[in-house]
Amino acid sequence: MRLEKATIQKILGIPETIEVLFNPNEYRLSVSNQFAEIAIPGLEAPPIQYVRGNIRTLSMQLFFDTYEQGSDVREHTGRIAGLLDTDPELHAPPVCLFSWGTFNFQGVLERAEQRFTLFLPSGIPARATVDVTFKEFSDTGLRMAKHRSANFDKRYTVRRGDTLAGIAGKEYGDPKNWRPIAEANGMDDPLALQPGQVLSIPAIE
Repeated sequence: MRLEKATIQKILGIPETIEVLFNPNEYRLSVSNQFAEIAIPGLEAPPIQYVRGNIRTLSMQLFFDTYEQGSDVREHTGRIAGLLDTDPELHAPPVCLFSWGTFNFQGVLERAEQRFTLFLPSGIPARATVDVTFKEFSDTGLRMAKHRSANFDKRYTVRRGDTLAGIAGKEYGDPKNWRPIAEANGMDDPLALQPGQVLSIPAIE
């Protein structure tokens, strides 16, 4: 039977799929409720008010070893830690999908702690663990994030076969909104797109 490798895929933001070097030995799923304390003067124990529930987090330790290859393990761990960075298309960290076999978890990376434990003679780290925690990102939040992402100026790199209407459909959800893109980029001919061309995608109301 083929060994199924766990992957972390960006599902909102610049596309990227990260395949782990070694599957985790275990993972932990936590579910919690949120409560707020109501401050009432004179009470030793303030009343607790329920805020919301079903907040899930996924935690695990990922192992990386490149000693035999003689390469820098940070090339792999850095891709994981990079999921904490702001995505230029979203102006926020990317939404990710962790998949392993039949298990899927949709969330954003909340924490990544790298620990380097073995080094090459040159001092370059070649073995590491990364403790990660993902916080669940709901389908409703995903739809809202997609809507918000069109409310900021950003950049789009033209691919072969792209049209302004198609780009407007991807960015704004409506291909009819191609004119703001054309105007923002000083385009007299909406068909004059070249692969590799970088377009400014303006915010729209």
